[in-house]
Amino acid sequence: MNQELTQAIASQVQLFHSIEQKENFLFLLGALLAKVISLQKAAEVMQLEPAEFLKILDLMGIEFSYLSE
Repeated sequence: MNQELTQAIASQVQLFHSIEQKENFLFLLGALLAKVISLQKAAEVMQLEPAEFLKILDLMGIEFSYLSE
């Protein structure tokens, strides 16, 4: 994927200000849902508390559970 395309996709995420934050969030979201990283690690990278990260997912309509397989 080229840089221009990833920036265009990331710009659609309205919750963060910078393109870099938006790109990081989308990457971490994919890694989190694929169970490559933990919620704690995703929140840490975004400099958020895990509860804040969960709230963002909830606001976006993304269901996430520690217990899901």
